[in-house]
Amino acid sequence: MQTYFGANPKYGQTMNLFIGIDVGTSACRACAIDEHAAVLAEARTDLPAPARNGARVEQDARVWWRTLTDTLDVLCKRLNPAQVSRIAVDGTSATLLLCDKHGTPLTPGLMYNDARSISEAGHILETAPADCAAQGASSSLAKLLYLRQTISEPAYLALHQADWLSGMLTGRFGISDENNALKLGYDPLQRRWPDWLSRLDIKPEQVPVVCPAGSPIGTLSRMLAKRWNLPDDMEVVAGTTDSTAGFIAAGADVTGTAVTALGSTLVIKVLSDQPVFAARFGVYSHRLGNRWLVGGASNAGGATLTKFFNPCDIRRYTRLINPQQTTGLDYYPLPAAGERFPLADPKLQPRLEPRPWSDAVFFQGILEGLATIEQRGYRLLAELGAPYPQKVLTVGGGAKNAAWMRIREQRLAVPVTTAAHQEAAFGAALLALGL
Repeated sequence: MQTYFGANPKYGQTMNLFIGIDVGTSACRACAIDEHAAVLAEARTDLPAPARNGARVEQDARVWWRTLTDTLDVLCKRLNPAQVSRIAVDGTSATLLLCDKHGTPLTPGLMYNDARSISEAGHILETAPADCAAQGASSSLAKLLYLRQTISEPAYLALHQADWLSGMLTGRFGISDENNALKLGYDPLQRRWPDWLSRLDIKPEQVPVVCPAGSPIGTLSRMLAKRWNLPDDMEVVAGTTDSTAGFIAAGADVTGTAVTALGSTLVIKVLSDQPVFAARFGVYSHRLGNRWLVGGASNAGGATLTKFFNPCDIRRYTRLINPQQTTGLDYYPLPAAGERFPLADPKLQPRLEPRPWSDAVFFQGILEGLATIEQRGYRLLAELGAPYPQKVLTVGGGAKNAAWMRIREQRLAVPVTTAAHQEAAFGAALLALGL
């Protein structure tokens, strides 16, 4: 990793730097790049696990802030902070808290996978359009309806994780981006909050002003600029969701290019010239400039593999299997009951039978099942109006598994490669740069 201080030796002039911050599920990561998108410095601080109790998954927002500031403390010592021009923050999608107008939290942050707001989701189902992305107990909107019952303060402000952290950087609260706001009910086609929100007794001052991702929203507070030796006029831009930042990082900039994230779950997105909204299938679209990221997320993924195999087993069986010779097993490898996409069935049971005598064959059958889910997902998106992928870039831990990559390429019938950049923090930095 190379760090420039002062003048760039190649261009003979001071380079502007851009910082992206990704607040994920397990860590806060920061990445600094130059005007040519070269990575100059990185830093990471682990996040403690959220508190869990059944469907409840929450965390004190101040933990996010402490982790972010600790990360920037380290990053700014690895570069010349005086050269930093802009910064962007991404956060986990649909992670929400209520705060006052000064940003003081009134509630804990309900994490992206908090699913306690079942009755509130029912109210949304009765009120919102059928294809609204705010459907479901894990949506930002369902969490808002739940959280407001826990406070006595009527003058609350609903903010996502990235919104609140950006506000902490600028001292100005009440601004969101079009990607995070999607699951709060924002209409990305009309680019405004819809009128039907009033039927849920949500007032305009209780939701943030929404800007396109990457739009300047303020400057860094003087106190923080002094702490990190950053310029007083350094801009903070509207952020995005972690998955959108990951898509940007992967370098998918041509319509028809897709990105599959092979993590604990399987997430697919394809760059499209037109949006697709189909809540009944778990399909939604994020605006990215004048184009759209159309995608969905399955509950299947690496979590199923780790349920049966440890890392040593996975490496060993990956060497033993033959991707060219299919097992004939017809698995739907969910880690537990319930699926979001490409089948929306909360009661769908895992299908992992019959189990063969060979653990290597069982392992390959799970990989094939996951590849089939991915294929069905992209086919469904194409049936709904998005382009079928011309190529698929891969991010996440599964991108390192060569056998899985070959199985997926056979099923998808398009080139499948590993993305050169996989960190969402890099995507957030590109957003700050303006790419």
